[in-house]
Amino acid sequence: MSGCGREIEIKERDQRRVLILLLAINGVMFVVEIIAGIIGDSTALIADSLDMLADATVYAIGLYAVGRSIAVKANAAHISGIFQVMLGLGVLFDIVRRTIVGSEPESLMMMVVGFVALIANGVCLMLIHKHRQDEVHMRASWLFSRNDVIANLGVIGGGVLVAWLGSSWPDLLIGVIIAIIVTRGGIQIIQEAKAEKTKSQ
Repeated sequence: MSGCGREIEIKERDQRRVLILLLAINGVMFVVEIIAGIIGDSTALIADSLDMLADATVYAIGLYAVGRSIAVKANAAHISGIFQVMLGLGVLFDIVRRTIVGSEPESLMMMVVGFVALIANGVCLMLIHKHRQDEVHMRASWLFSRNDVIANLGVIGGGVLVAWLGSSWPDLLIGVIIAIIVTRGGIQIIQEAKAEKTKSQ
């Protein structure tokens, strides 16, 4: 095998290993946060859990794309972006519903679970960091991991404000911000995937 071929094989093996770890971490955190969000009646935690689910899907699709053609990788990123946008819009719909029917978020649960999620996403960010300039499917993984850290800080901040103000509005506001981050990230990666497909044609 040529040196170039060997380097590609090592790179792809490393990408697979990283994506499997990211998929496992996000899968576990989705379950933890969705349960905590439902028990704690927190829009922000539910939004963040769905963000974790979206990311797990991104990593699974990215795992499928490793070692395949540029067109397949671009299509994988495109699908990931669409899924992110759909989940972001779903979260916004839930926020509208909760605004109408009301909610009583548990601030302590928001802060504790948000901090655990922050640690998990910090690990994900370190794992994916060296692949942030790789092909589009890996850039998508980097972008979503980076956005997760921002969302986690928002959940923690929202928990602090809920406790301080005695109001559910900070929880709803953080939910809106997370939904916008997810939707924006999805649109960004769709645009990148389209540009990548155009270049490969």
